[in-house]
Amino acid sequence: MHQDLLNDLINSLTILPGVGKKSAQRMALYLLDKNKDGAGILAKNLEKAIDEIGRCSRCRMLTSNDLCKICSDTSRDMNSICVVENPSDVLAIESTGGFKGRYFVLLGRLSPIEGISPDDLGINDFLKLIKIENIKEVILATSSTVEGDATAIYIKDHIKDIKVSRISYGIPIGGELEYVDGNTIARAIQGRTEINVD
Repeated sequence: MHQDLLNDLINSLTILPGVGKKSAQRMALYLLDKNKDGAGILAKNLEKAIDEIGRCSRCRMLTSNDLCKICSDTSRDMNSICVVENPSDVLAIESTGGFKGRYFVLLGRLSPIEGISPDDLGINDFLKLIKIENIKEVILATSSTVEGDATAIYIKDHIKDIKVSRISYGIPIGGELEYVDGNTIARAIQGRTEINVD
C-alpha cells in the first residue's frame, strides 16, 4: 500500500493546540516547499527534545538537566516559592520579570471528577520541600477555576507557620469595566489593595 507522507505530516501537525487542518496544510507546505533546512532543524531539535527533556528533580519543570535553569540559579530568592499548574505558567510568569523566587509545578489541579488527587499533583512532595528549604512565603498561582481554587485552598490548609498568598485576578490594564465579565469584576473587588495617600 502506498503511503501518503504529505498527508501523514499534515495529520501529525494537527496534534498541536490551535492547529486545524488548513493551518497544518500551510505549515507542511511551507516546511517542504520554502524552508527544507528549517524543517530539518525542527525535526532534529524535536527528536532531541523528546529524548533528552525530562522533569526537574526539585520543581518538576521541563529541563534537559537534573535541575532546571531556575532551580540551579543561586541568585534567585530562595525564601519564596510560587506554585503553578503547568510549565507554561512558569514561562508566563518569567516573561514578566516580576518574580525572582523559585517554583513548584503541580502538573494539573485537583479534580475528583477526573480522579486527580493530591498524590497525582505531588503536593506531599511540595509540603516536604518547603520544610527542607525553610521557605518563608508560598505564592499560590493556580488558575481561577473551581478546581484551581480548590487546589489553592487544599495547599493552604496544609501549610503552617509560613506566609501564604494567592495571586490576584482582575481587570486587565487598559480594560473597560463594561467589557469585563462579572466573575472577573467580583474577583477584582475581592482582591482590592489599599491606596496609600501621602
